[in-house]
This record gives sequence, C-alpha cells and structure tokens, in this order.
Amino acid sequence: MATAVDTDADAVRAKAAQFEEPAEPSKFQQFRDRHEWLDHIVRAGERYTERHGDHYAAAITYFSVLSLFPLLLVGFAIAGFVLAAQPDLLTQLQAGITKNVPAGLDQLINPIVDNAITSRNSIGIIGLLGALYSGIGWMSNLREALSEQWGQVPEAPALLKRMLFDLLTLLGLGLAMVVSFAITGLVSGFATTVLNAVGLGGQEWATILLKVLGVLLGLLANWLIFLWVIARLPREHATLRSAVRAAVIGAIGFEVLKQVMTYYLKIVGDSPTGRIIGPFIGLLVFAFFMSRFILFVTAWAATSRENEQEKPAPVPGPAVIRSEVVMQSGPSPAAAAGLLGAGVLTGVLGLGLFRSRKRS
Repeated sequence: MATAVDTDADAVRAKAAQFEEPAEPSKFQQFRDRHEWLDHIVRAGERYTERHGDHYAAAITYFSVLSLFPLLLVGFAIAGFVLAAQPDLLTQLQAGITKNVPAGLDQLINPIVDNAITSRNSIGIIGLLGALYSGIGWMSNLREALSEQWGQVPEAPALLKRMLFDLLTLLGLGLAMVVSFAITGLVSGFATTVLNAVGLGGQEWATILLKVLGVLLGLLANWLIFLWVIARLPREHATLRSAVRAAVIGAIGFEVLKQVMTYYLKIVGDSPTGRIIGPFIGLLVFAFFMSRFILFVTAWAATSRENEQEKPAPVPGPAVIRSEVVMQSGPSPAAAAGLLGAGVLTGVLGLGLFRSRKRS
C-alpha cells in the first residue's frame, strides 16, 4: 500500500511540475532586456557566428595576401620604368639599400632590382594578370560573405557576368579606398602648407584644428565607403536605413584601425629587419581584422529590428465553389458490361425453361 501511495504522490508532483512557472532569466539576460544596444550587439555576434563570419574573413584575408605578390610585381615594373629613365635615381636607391639592410642582404636585393629593370615588361604583364585573378577572387568572396550575413540566397549569375560585375566593383572599391587613405595625409599636408603661407604654421590652435579637419574628412570618406559596402556590395541590394547607422560604426572603427596601422609602421621602421617583414605582417593582420570588422558591422545592420520583423503571411483569397455537372450520352462501360451479363444470364435461363417444357 505504501508503495502505491508513493507512486501516486510522484505522479502528482510530476504533473504539478508541468504547470510551474519558468525559471527567472539570468542577470545577463535581464541586462539585455533593459539595454537595447547590448541586445543588438549580442544578436549581431550570434548572426556573425551562425553565418560563418570567421571562415569568410579567412578566405578574404587569403585572397588579400595572394593579391599582394602580383601588386608587388606591378610595383616593381613601374619602378623599373622610372629607374630606367633616371640612372642617377637608381644609383641612389642601390646605395640606400646597401646602407639600410643587414650586411650581405644587399647582394641579394640589388640584383633583384636590376632584373626588375631589365624584365619590366614581362613582370608588369604577369603582375597585372595575377592581380586581376586574385582581385576578382577577393571581391567574389567578399560579396558572398556579405550576402551570407544578410541571409540572402540569390541565384548564381552567369560566370562571365559575375566576373565582369566583380571586376567593376573591385575597381570602384579600390579607388574609394585609395581616396580614403589619401585624404588624411594629403589634406593634412596641403593645409599645413596653407597655414605656413598665411603665417599660422606655428600656432597650436591652428595645428589642432588642422588635425580635427583631417579626421572629419577621413570619417566622411569612410562612412561613404561602408555605406556602399554594406548596402550595395551584397548580391542583392540591402536597405539603406539600417546600413546608414552601421556605416557610422564602420567609419569610426576603420579610422581607428588606420591610425593603429600607421603607428605600427612607425614602430617597425626603427629596425632594418622590421622594414623588410614588418609591413607584410602588418598588412596580414590588418586585412584579417578588417575583414572580420566589415562582416560584423554587416551582421549588426542585418539584425536591426526593422530587418528582423517577420512579414505577415498573405491573406488567402475567398473560396470559390463551382458545381460540376457531367453529361453522358450513353451508359458507362461498367453499366454496359452489367447489362450484357444480365442479358446472357436471362438467355441461358430462358433456354433452360424452354427445354424442360419441351420434354414434359
């Protein structure tokens, strides 16, 4: 009896547990519920992880590094044309290499410079072809990664059409990046010349105002670039409303990364070894973090409230009831077979009755 009572009590407790109130949310969840900005960041991080952001960033970084070598070949070819036309500049360059690189390394670098001058035509063509291939691959991976963060599943365009559009997009983005990097330096240098010309070069307030102007112009250029990247680089164009706010975060972060990169190059430039491998390592790290940052900002734009709202299901139209009348001119095959069978049976029975009467 006691065992049955215990069993009934356990069943009652199990049923009561089904109706218990759910556990209270954690402190972090409560903090997310109170602060929309934190909840938005967490949702963006989840979207970035679920959409394989790190994998796409690694692919983008790979093609970034891969495109470095063809660009170096193009740079060598351009330098070869310039040095071939100015022998005095070539002599100064070789003397500078011998003075600044570690002992013995000049015997390796100076012949490379001579070969670059001699083979400048072939090096330039190979560099351009390699840069074209790696650049299209870089742009294709970037567009696929951005489309993935937006949750798009567009139809794959034709190969030639996709390569052409990716090439044009690459040229436009490259031009915009060059303008963005050049604004801070060129505006600062031009404004310094103007201040010196008007006699305000030594004024501290004028120098501070000059730096602020350069930063603001750089932020404006970065904002336009990120707005275009977030909203127009995906295979299907996204909404500009959320991309505008995400581009502000991207512009600020990009300016910070540029300043860190400039400071890093100044540090590694103090040693001869750092001048050789420092820029390459810095470019690798910059490309990886920049790729991750672009994808995270895109995920932040894609997880905005206006983009996460579910669209209402379309209301079905009114039901239409149609009566169907089938007209037949004769019996159906089944009815005809039944009538034929009945006729045969009737004939057999009639024949039997006729014979029995005849005998009697």
